Amino acid sequence: MSRWSPLIVALVMAVGLPTSVVAQSGFGGISRSVQALDKNFGISDKNHDGKLSREEAQAGPVPFIAKNFDAIDTNHTGLVSKEDVHNYIARMLMRSQPASTVSSAGKPI
Repeated sequence: MSRWSPLIVALVMAVGLPTSVVAQSGFGGISRSVQALDKNFGISDKNHDGKLSREEAQAGPVPFIAKNFDAIDTNHTGLVSKEDVHNYIARMLMRSQPASTVSSAGKPI
């Protein structure tokens, strides 16, 4: 298991997921997806530098990374690391959170 997988799972648990997402996949599903992505990242990394070029992503079994390469590559280096991918996933999960309808004082907004 990647050292980042538990971090992503912990982040998801801390932020919380919409009920429908939890019901459909649960946290185990998210963890398995991240583990599979990490494994396929390693397979795609042909020069074993810990980063994927666009070409490596397109040629390897990581369609998620290839499809979202520009959004994942926030530094515009032409390379993405596992950390970059995990950060992208965390950003997407946080965006899927519904806006709060209760103020911090516990009153409806």
